[in-house]
Amino acid sequence: MFGVFVNVLTVLVGSSCGLLFRKALPRSISDKVMVALGLCTVFLGVDGMIDPDYGGALPLIIIVAMVLGTFVGALLRIDDGISRLGTWVEGKFSRAQKGTVAQGFVTASLVFCVGSMTVVGSLQAGLEGDYTLLLTKSLLDLVSSSMLAASLGIGVLFSALFVLVFQGGLVLLSGVLQPVLTAGAVDAMVCAGALMMVALGLNLVGATKLKVADYLPALVFAPALWWLWNWISPML
Repeated sequence: MFGVFVNVLTVLVGSSCGLLFRKALPRSISDKVMVALGLCTVFLGVDGMIDPDYGGALPLIIIVAMVLGTFVGALLRIDDGISRLGTWVEGKFSRAQKGTVAQGFVTASLVFCVGSMTVVGSLQAGLEGDYTLLLTKSLLDLVSSSMLAASLGIGVLFSALFVLVFQGGLVLLSGVLQPVLTAGAVDAMVCAGALMMVALGLNLVGATKLKVADYLPALVFAPALWWLWNWISPML
C-alpha cells in the first residue's frame, strides 16, 4: 500500500497547491485553462482508445460494457447522487467556486484512476512489492491535481479518497484479481475509461453536459465481459 499512500498524498498536496493558486487566478485565465484541460482529456481518451490491440472481440466487448454500464449507472442515478453530495459540500465551501464539487471530483477521479498505469502498477505493488509504476504515476498526479484544482476547485481534493479506495482495493485484492485482470481485460477497462475521458473532455470545453459518472459501472463490465468471452469462445 506504500505506493497508494504516496499517490494519495501527491493528489492532496497537488490539489491544495492548486486551490491556493486558484484564489489569485483571474476568471479569464481560469476559463482558458479549463478548455486546455478539456482538450488534454480528449487527447488522453482518444489515445487510450487507439493504443490497445483492437483485434478479436474487444470493440464488441466495449460496446456491450458501455451499454450495460450506462444502463446500471442511470438506474442507480450515480451522477445525481454525486451531484447531491457535491451540492452539500459546496454549501460548506461555497466561496467564489468556479465549477462544481461534483465535476471536479468525477473528472479528477477518472483522470487519476483510469489507465494502465493504475491497474498494472497496483497489481505489481500487491503481488511483487514493486512500487515503480505507482510512484511514477504519483509524480504525474502531483502536477495534474494542481492544475485541475486550480480550474475545478475543491472537488479535486476529494478525489484522493477515490484514489485510495480504487487503487488500494486493487493492491489488497491483487492476488484474487490477477487471474481475471489479464492484459486483454486491462485493455478493455482502459478503453472503456478512455471513452469516459473523451466525454469528460467534451464537458470541460463546454461542448456537452454529459452525466459521465453514470458510465462508471462500465469499468466493471468491460474486464468481466472480456473474461467471459475468453471463457466461452473456445466452446463456440
